[in-house]
Amino acid sequence: MTREPRHVIVVGAGIVGLSCAWYLQRRGAEVTVLDRSGVAAGASWGNAGYLAPAMSVPLPEPAILKEGLRGLASPDSPLSIDPRPSREAAAFVAGFARNSTARRWERGLRSLAPLAARALAAFDELADGGVALETHDAPIRVGLRPQDDAAGLIHELDAARAAGQVVDYKEVPVAAPFSALVATSYEVAGQRFVDPGRVVTALADAVRADGGRIVEGAAARTIGFGPRGLQVDTWAGPPHVGDAVVLATGAWIPELGRRLGVRVPVVAGRGYSCTVSLAEPLRTPVYLPGVRVAITPYRDGARLAGTMEITDRDAPFRERRLTAILDSAEPLLDGLDRGSVRDRWVGPRPLTPDGLPVIGRTRVPGVYVAGGHGMWGLTLGPITGRLLADLVVSGTAPAELAPFDPGRNPLR
Repeated sequence: MTREPRHVIVVGAGIVGLSCAWYLQRRGAEVTVLDRSGVAAGASWGNAGYLAPAMSVPLPEPAILKEGLRGLASPDSPLSIDPRPSREAAAFVAGFARNSTARRWERGLRSLAPLAARALAAFDELADGGVALETHDAPIRVGLRPQDDAAGLIHELDAARAAGQVVDYKEVPVAAPFSALVATSYEVAGQRFVDPGRVVTALADAVRADGGRIVEGAAARTIGFGPRGLQVDTWAGPPHVGDAVVLATGAWIPELGRRLGVRVPVVAGRGYSCTVSLAEPLRTPVYLPGVRVAITPYRDGARLAGTMEITDRDAPFRERRLTAILDSAEPLLDGLDRGSVRDRWVGPRPLTPDGLPVIGRTRVPGVYVAGGHGMWGLTLGPITGRLLADLVVSGTAPAELAPFDPGRNPLR
């Protein structure tokens, strides 16, 4: 592109797409946001609500690979893989295995560190710019049973610090809400939490207030050039024409991304969550690494989130998966009321084989992509939107985006 885009079409109304739209507006562009369902209908609504840059690490690593292989034999495992995966999922699993080495994990951690270091500042920039969002400063408390891998947790936090992130943690006495089965507790300072649905809704409201248009129920069919330039065709209604297009559809990126030259496989790592009541109000986020469950203060209760289910992104809700989360967390928390379960949810977190997102240009001039953040889309969504908006408007890619080239081949 030889000039700044005046009108940008953003496909996807999750945290990444709406953050990019908001930052594009700050740089003078008009935006139209299209979504197949509605605002925050995907992984942006039901996740744990952590803003945890200190814990934003690539998923592929040796211990996770072993856990995934064990999960093949147990449908209740925190990490499970469909025993009859699609061709796309099989290619992802092969690439995931290839990337699950200490060397590649550390390289991925160094790639994510510059984004993680600026993640919270991007949330502050949204709030200072008029987005009616609220973040809560709070440490994340980690509870481990005697059989859990405390050394692995410490290694991960130390490695994040060595990669350039600000990581401040210490061992603390075991206290509520942990039960007597928790033997050791750590506190990771300097993190935050949010109500993710309210954050994304506030972003959408801010985009609309600045003149942006959000079209819900507009599933994109093709992205390409038409008689008036770049256009996005949907399955209903006329084409949407713009000077640039951003594809930010999370686990649905491959539907359009393959034809745009996005070589990185993106699959759905489905997570489940629900809201429960505890005997005492939860004041700070909690993580149970031994069972891979995150617990966050949420409205009048606590949100429990967990599992990584590699299967079709549109597969039906499986009550058994949510039950497994409750069964594993209940013995480790005092006062969890099983009769209070509400807000049952499943959503597809977009995963890549190397654990790194895809952010940048596609092979079609004027078309960009952003997604594939795995479990850290909420934490890294605003800073991703900021950096991609810089690229779309200026034509110059920020150095932080170099490792996330959509044309890379993570299977090699």
